[in-house]
Amino acid sequence: MTDSKIVLSREPSSGAIAAAIKRRPEVGLSLLLLVVFLGGWEVIVRLFAIPAIVVPAPTAIAQALWINLNTSRFYYHIGVTLWEILAGFAIGATVGLIIGVSIGQSKLLEKTVYPYVVAFQTVPKVAIAPMIVIWFGYGISSKIVITALIAFFPVVVNCIVGMNAAPPQQIDMLRSFTASRWQIFRMVKLQTALPYIFAGLDVAVVLAVIGAIVGEFIGAQAGLGYLLLQRNFSMDTAGSFAILIVLSLIGVGLHQVMSLLRQRVVFWVERDDIPANEST
Repeated sequence: MTDSKIVLSREPSSGAIAAAIKRRPEVGLSLLLLVVFLGGWEVIVRLFAIPAIVVPAPTAIAQALWINLNTSRFYYHIGVTLWEILAGFAIGATVGLIIGVSIGQSKLLEKTVYPYVVAFQTVPKVAIAPMIVIWFGYGISSKIVITALIAFFPVVVNCIVGMNAAPPQQIDMLRSFTASRWQIFRMVKLQTALPYIFAGLDVAVVLAVIGAIVGEFIGAQAGLGYLLLQRNFSMDTAGSFAILIVLSLIGVGLHQVMSLLRQRVVFWVERDDIPANEST
């Protein structure tokens, strides 16, 4: 009686797993690809006796990651970098939206201001990062500024493209009903631009991770970039890989948060209808 209950209780779980795999086959394939990649990496490192200082085995990286995660100071560095990313992204996205909407509303601004925005974007941020550190100091402010500078351009470009993608027939129809510029912006341009804006925000939040690390590389006293430099100086390659994994997880997590936010706000747009990012 007891065995039959156990069998009956297991059947639905195996069926649920099979149904989940059938519903989301990409998840199983991604995990399988990861296992094959890591397994091949481990075998090659052991087979050819590659020194850990050159290419560490995945097991050595996992051990370094575990040691870091059990160190309270490591979470302090994560918090510093995460704050730089979020603050820089918030400032860059806000400035990008203001400039993008302003340019999208005025052809005169698009012809006069936009070329300067593009010219500023062509300047490598790594090249001006030392000057920003001199201007804003070695504290967290300079890292936030560098992050904001890197994050704002995708938002500007996608906002302008989205505003210009508004159907002219709908704008003409609203004008024939004596709609104001604000009403045209709210009813047509903003709704058309939102999917583009979220595509830009999605790229910007990932670039913000790079911006924070670039700033910490130039000069910092805390953060994952600072920790990464320390690991490189001490030839701790496995520790460097462990930090890179944490940075990748932060980037993926922020991307997922932005995707969920997009699904909530732009709920009428299907996944296949999301515009490709115009700034890439």
